[in-house]
Amino acid sequence: MSLRLGLFKLSLRFAVKRRLARMRDPQEARRIFSALARYLFRAPPFSLFLPGTLPPDTSGLWISCRPSRLPVRRRIILYVHGGGFITGSPQTHGAMLARLSRLTGMEVFAPDYRLAPEHPFPAGLDDVRDAFEALLGRGYLPDEILLGGDSAGGTLVFALLAQLCREGRAPRAVFTFSPLTDLTFASPSFTQNALTDPLFPPEGKEYLRDLYLAGHPPDDPRASPLHAKFTPPLPPVFLQYSESEILRDDSRRMAEVLRNSGGTVIEDAWPDTPHVWVLADGWVPEAREALKRVAAFIASV
Repeated sequence: MSLRLGLFKLSLRFAVKRRLARMRDPQEARRIFSALARYLFRAPPFSLFLPGTLPPDTSGLWISCRPSRLPVRRRIILYVHGGGFITGSPQTHGAMLARLSRLTGMEVFAPDYRLAPEHPFPAGLDDVRDAFEALLGRGYLPDEILLGGDSAGGTLVFALLAQLCREGRAPRAVFTFSPLTDLTFASPSFTQNALTDPLFPPEGKEYLRDLYLAGHPPDDPRASPLHAKFTPPLPPVFLQYSESEILRDDSRRMAEVLRNSGGTVIEDAWPDTPHVWVLADGWVPEAREALKRVAAFIASV
């Protein structure tokens, strides 16, 4: 573990985790996440961020940082940001996505989907599906779209994937960072890793779920894609997660479901890293290495 990773984990544990344990204000959560992104997450030079709207009304952020030495292929990444369904934005994840664009030579579109509690389930999922449909409307084929997401964004990615597979319109590939896949919170790692996770206090999870679902059953496959049916053929899937985070088993269990449905899954499990540590690219060396592994997966499909 690098010194910078150790310092990053320490700062999360004492400056963020304690506040999250008692936080009950979505607006405060948004301010904290935006501040962290502004001061800690650094985009590479020559990154381009263009707000835009896809017809009919899908707003989001176009992100690119493509070096000329990489071949330009007609493929695009549709990336769904995390944030517990109540916070986060394309801007908070923009620096990391610019680095991913640089590593892959691909443009990224990050939809600015609606957040809870103002817009509870299934508003966010509907927006992400609209973004996929809008890319098809621009002339992309399903096989030219890669789906990516982190944390709660991973929830939406796998829920959308289940729908697309049923319709025979699966994307080219899927990659996720520390996805939340089961809102019934049945994964053993919620208790096993309660102390080792430097970011998330397990006692806050029901609060976030209640804001998002607003009384909807948590075992609905659209809300908890771990319970969804994935119709073959499935695209290749890359799951990156930390062995020490409370969402560890959500990734492991999701991998098992996808394999049992005939899918090919790569699990990239890291020891001693925090939740979605790739966001700290440019400051934590383990974040850059993790992104390189994702870029290698994307290049292989």
